[in-house]
Amino acid sequence: MDRASIKAQGNADHTRGKPTGANFAQALGRYRAWCDDVAAAIAEYQGWVEQQGETDREQDLRVYELAESLKSERLQIALVAEFSRGKTELLNAIFFSNFKQRLLPSAAGRTTMCPTELRFDETVPACLRLLPIETRKTATTIAEYKATPVHWTTVHIVRPDSAEEVKQAFLEVGRTKKVSVWEAQELGLYAIPPDGKRPPPDTTVEVPVWRHAIINFPHPLLRQGLVVLDTPGLNALGAEPELTLRMLPDAHALIFVLAADAGVTRSDLEVWNNHVIGARGVNTAGRFVVLNKVDILWDELQDAKRINETLAKQVHETAQTLVTDPHNIFAVSAQKALTGRAKGDAALVERSGISKLEQRIAEDIIPAKHELVRSKVIYEISGRMRDSCAILQARTASVEKQLGDLKQLGGKNLDAIHKMVTRMREEKQKYDRELKGFETTRLALSAQAKALLAPLSLKSLDELIQETRTDMQESWTTHGLKQGISTFFAGTRLRMEDVGRRAEVLKREVEAIYERLHAEYGFTRLQPPQLSLLPYILEFKRLEEKAEAFRNSPVTVMTEQSFVIKRFFITLVAQARYLFSECDKTAKAWFQALVNPLFIQLRDHRAAIENQLENLRKIHKNLDTLGSQVADLEAIKQELTGELRLIEGLIERVQRPVG
Repeated sequence: MDRASIKAQGNADHTRGKPTGANFAQALGRYRAWCDDVAAAIAEYQGWVEQQGETDREQDLRVYELAESLKSERLQIALVAEFSRGKTELLNAIFFSNFKQRLLPSAAGRTTMCPTELRFDETVPACLRLLPIETRKTATTIAEYKATPVHWTTVHIVRPDSAEEVKQAFLEVGRTKKVSVWEAQELGLYAIPPDGKRPPPDTTVEVPVWRHAIINFPHPLLRQGLVVLDTPGLNALGAEPELTLRMLPDAHALIFVLAADAGVTRSDLEVWNNHVIGARGVNTAGRFVVLNKVDILWDELQDAKRINETLAKQVHETAQTLVTDPHNIFAVSAQKALTGRAKGDAALVERSGISKLEQRIAEDIIPAKHELVRSKVIYEISGRMRDSCAILQARTASVEKQLGDLKQLGGKNLDAIHKMVTRMREEKQKYDRELKGFETTRLALSAQAKALLAPLSLKSLDELIQETRTDMQESWTTHGLKQGISTFFAGTRLRMEDVGRRAEVLKREVEAIYERLHAEYGFTRLQPPQLSLLPYILEFKRLEEKAEAFRNSPVTVMTEQSFVIKRFFITLVAQARYLFSECDKTAKAWFQALVNPLFIQLRDHRAAIENQLENLRKIHKNLDTLGSQVADLEAIKQELTGELRLIEGLIERVQRPVG
């Protein structure tokens, strides 16, 4: 389905009310259509800015990034569980039931040996991209490898509508191979037992062939921006800190899968406590539990009431064990859901419970994601659009003043007009002196901005990283890690606080300039924006919580694997670099939004004085030009009114909620 079709679908659905469980695709389609429309509105606004000749390289780049982020907006759902809990069958039921068979490998034992992403990029043909397990020997993260396709092995899916071809390609995610113990240790996939007893030299260990897999598949839901992350069991989660620190926390929904026939086992509880809860912290939003394989309770010799009571009891006991709300637990039979959808048996699909899960995701996750985008993207672009409105209103007021002055000239003699020309010339000379003085102010503000941004630079972060390494004293143990975590996050907090203080001082200075120019020249009183680093402070806080959870996890405490701890540190640094980079962009954009409207008003006021002086000169030479000057200003006023309506309409579009 192309974007135009999605938008049309979304508009049609809007008239039919809120989504139900059967139309998760429709809810996702509406969200995709909203993202595309807001991106189009931002592009239209940028076109207007360029037409006005008010472009600024950094601001233009930032607006482009905002629009592109909406175009590539994704809704990410992660499935987490121990092996043999039915994650893959759940994916088959949701995505591939139209093939009338299982496409993702689903059988007893392990079927998914590496983290696997299901997504669709329309610029790339259907394929399976695989990152070799040997890349674990490098200091490069999976996120960094994603930007370098040369390291990946690609399995092309020539006929995505061929069940057999797709099935064969998907089998790759379960491939393993045997390597020596030494090789497994080098990969960080084998630890010497606590008793220190080493295995015989010829011992081999089974390891995954691939470190990470990306399935690029043109499924309708994936086309609309859904990304699904399927994770292997406990061992893989502990061995790849990037999963715990970045991939799971980045997901907008976490689905923890249990098997009804096994209940909550010890390893299930470990995954829940160390990886699921750690990824969300105290925030339970978007965290769901699927109690899978409930069809084992469908006893033909018992009535429906008794079966439902047994099921309710199991849900209640699961909620108590996991200390979570029963409302977030969904009893599902992925196998029956797949069978029902493959055979067109609506009653079986309904009984499988999968529709309730999809409904909850549609009702909870999509609105939450929408609010997140609004708080980051819409807040910033709306502020810029409102500033543009204020500037257009100031220009309109200036034109109206000029019109009023010209209309009063009717019937006046040349001496009176000459005096007005002299007065306007003196006012221009005074304002030119003001502008020269303001150039010094501009340089001072730029110097303050440079100092403001310094703590967010990668140079500053690298200094902190080096300080952290020193504090760890090359002790790649949980004790050294504790010291390193303490140093690292204390350093990030100090830098954020420093930036916050400097930003507040800078904002007060700009406010004082606005007040003075308003009092002396009648400038529009714009409200300088507040630099809010709270989202990034909270991100670092969550990152710190995840770091502590990882440090305290049995994988780290029991094995003291220097490989895993080093890998963790590399992942931590990569995530911090990303956050610092985003924070730096936000601070730079804030400074431009702070001072640019001021510079524009200064320029506009000078242009208005020059325009008024030129009009008076023409009228002084020939009184007959008065009428044409008034007509020209009326046309300018009408044009400004049209532009103001355009920007107001764009503001309304970007602030419009999802239909």
